[in-house]
Amino acid sequence: METTVKIKMGFSNKYQSGYPLLMKEAIANPQVLTEEGQCLNVVDEKGTYIGKGYYGRQNKGAGWILTNSQNDTIGQQLFDRKIIKAAGQRRSFFEDPYTTAFRLFNGEGDGIGGLTIDYFDGFYLINWYSEGIYRFKSEVVDALLKHTDCRGIYEKKRFATDGKYVEDDDFVTGERGEFPLIVQENGVNVAVYLNEGAMVGVFMDQRDVRKAIHDRYAEGRTVLNTFSYTGAFSVFASLGGAQKTTSVDLANRSLPKTIEQFSLNGLDYEAHDIIVEDVFKYFKRAERRGDRFGMVILDPPSFARSKKFTFSAAKDYVNLLQEAIAITEENGVIVASTNHSGVSPKKFRSFVDKAFKEMGEKYKITDTFSLPEDYRVHPAYPEGNYLKVLFIERV
Repeated sequence: METTVKIKMGFSNKYQSGYPLLMKEAIANPQVLTEEGQCLNVVDEKGTYIGKGYYGRQNKGAGWILTNSQNDTIGQQLFDRKIIKAAGQRRSFFEDPYTTAFRLFNGEGDGIGGLTIDYFDGFYLINWYSEGIYRFKSEVVDALLKHTDCRGIYEKKRFATDGKYVEDDDFVTGERGEFPLIVQENGVNVAVYLNEGAMVGVFMDQRDVRKAIHDRYAEGRTVLNTFSYTGAFSVFASLGGAQKTTSVDLANRSLPKTIEQFSLNGLDYEAHDIIVEDVFKYFKRAERRGDRFGMVILDPPSFARSKKFTFSAAKDYVNLLQEAIAITEENGVIVASTNHSGVSPKKFRSFVDKAFKEMGEKYKITDTFSLPEDYRVHPAYPEGNYLKVLFIERV
């Protein structure tokens, strides 16, 4: 049973052009949205057909359009078709012996907003971003079991208050994995945990950036990796010939997790610095001591709060860059990254320009990265391409 949702005429052209996100402000009759998971027939106020989708509340909107065909129904066949297509488009990843972790299904980029599926050496991890898409759990799980060679399935429910993770046993079906599960990324060992809280141990959308650091930038440099999480950037830099790496993160878990990633790759973690400290406090101390690095990696969360500092990518990135510039050697490189979807590539470049100009320094952007190819982006929804990374040489 489908509920008819009407799009205001002012938004009709946008949706007729394929825009997939059901924005709250675009809906003329929101009172018909009563239960998450409702199947929707989407028309404009004149009754012109737009598409079919589902009601599911995320911070981004009220649901997603999944098809523009009037012949489709939101059910098993549609999920099967989209997951089969996505798997076919990742054939080169399945066949690559040196990379055994990648994104199989990237939300609206593969035709189902609110859902992502990651592959880890035979195991699948489903991320549900609303209660609405979670209502289709049996269809998604069934499609994976039928159409992929699947060892086991895990899930993350990301629809508690403010899109936070729902604490639970995340195992769904199949074989239970033994953790850490060791996967490969471009021939490097990476430890992942599929049943240990919201995050698994590596941000896979940075794969191309880690490869660039390993292949072209790390050799001979001293590297400072801030907001380092489990130290993946540091491991790739070290394997790429860095003289020494320093990893800084406020979370206590970052120390044992970083030691683990170094050890898995035959690296002596004691030859590197792994520091549990507020990054901003570390910057101040490093500047006072006159420390200088050949490469500084900045990959902060969009928003972070510690006892003394609050960081918002939209407001504070210029200041963060200035802290990094102050301890970067001449001809050194700053790797500046943000996953804040509200900061456009143009805006991000303006942050860089402002930071260097205010400090009277010159710079050159030598490389830019966005999402890797397995993170497919919907052509009518460019804001889905959230990752922006700049390699900036201080000249």
